[in-house]
Amino acid sequence: MATPMSRWMRVAIAVAMASDAAILTANAEDYPVRPVRIIIGFGPGASGDIAARVLAQKFGTLFGQQFVVENRTGAASNIATNFVAHAPRDGYTLLQGTVANTINAAVTPNLNFDLVKDFAPVALFTTLPNILVVHPTVGAKSVKELIGIARAAPGQLSFGSAGVGSGSHFTGELFNVMAGTNIVHVPYVGTAQALTDLLAGRLQVMFSPASTVLQHIDEGKITALASTGLQRASAAPDLPTISEAGIPGFDTSGWFGLLAPAGVRREVIERLARATNEAAKSPDVVAALRPQGFDMESGGPEEFAAFIHNDLEKWARVAAAAGLKR
Repeated sequence: MATPMSRWMRVAIAVAMASDAAILTANAEDYPVRPVRIIIGFGPGASGDIAARVLAQKFGTLFGQQFVVENRTGAASNIATNFVAHAPRDGYTLLQGTVANTINAAVTPNLNFDLVKDFAPVALFTTLPNILVVHPTVGAKSVKELIGIARAAPGQLSFGSAGVGSGSHFTGELFNVMAGTNIVHVPYVGTAQALTDLLAGRLQVMFSPASTVLQHIDEGKITALASTGLQRASAAPDLPTISEAGIPGFDTSGWFGLLAPAGVRREVIERLARATNEAAKSPDVVAALRPQGFDMESGGPEEFAAFIHNDLEKWARVAAAAGLKR
């Protein structure tokens, strides 16, 4: 038979558990009650940095709380990703996920984190097609002409990327595989550095984020041949896709979405997802990003998880075909 003390203990424990549950619910409903960090793996001025800062500013309005973008560069975004994977699971440290995450996970074993197990997808925010551009001295005016030039002189043309394992690197490798070309990869520490050499004629080819090359295309400094997504880029609707222009099925785009450490409360994930979708539909956000080549997206955690899964599978196939598995 239970003693009065044991009954009191059971009551006290039940009250404490109910209190804890109420506090957790309140925390989810009131989130955020202090500044939130959005960690990105690339430097200021990069496409991901631009998208993250626009989203953070909008979140500040929607939540009435400060969202701070923090750049943690290096190792093709793995430093930033590892930092967030081991951050407190309270929703106050988020990761801006990018195509670099799925590429790294697909080709690099023994990372200090698992992209699928250690993260909770929140929502896809925006996509950014790359534009295939060449220096005018190449002489190509179309994708088919570039393929012909590259096949006639294998190893003589080079394409620059934002670094080994970057989206622009793997886009170029996919092009080589599907076009049967041998355009040599030249890695840089960032897109800006590669673009500088392209403009100077020291580099012949780039698969560059639309946001970084549209102005130079308009000024005639480089020649745009095609965009890399299956759909034409909204910022360059007259430009054909690579799929249309000679390599059916070619499809790569940069993407930016929010990831939280696994274990963050579902209510917080859903609040962030709703806010991300609201931001993507906001006229001020669209006006800030679409002219730079970004296409706004929508969907919740499940849709984003499926998107990541498909991207992982695609880049694993590319890595295997190009012999890039590490």
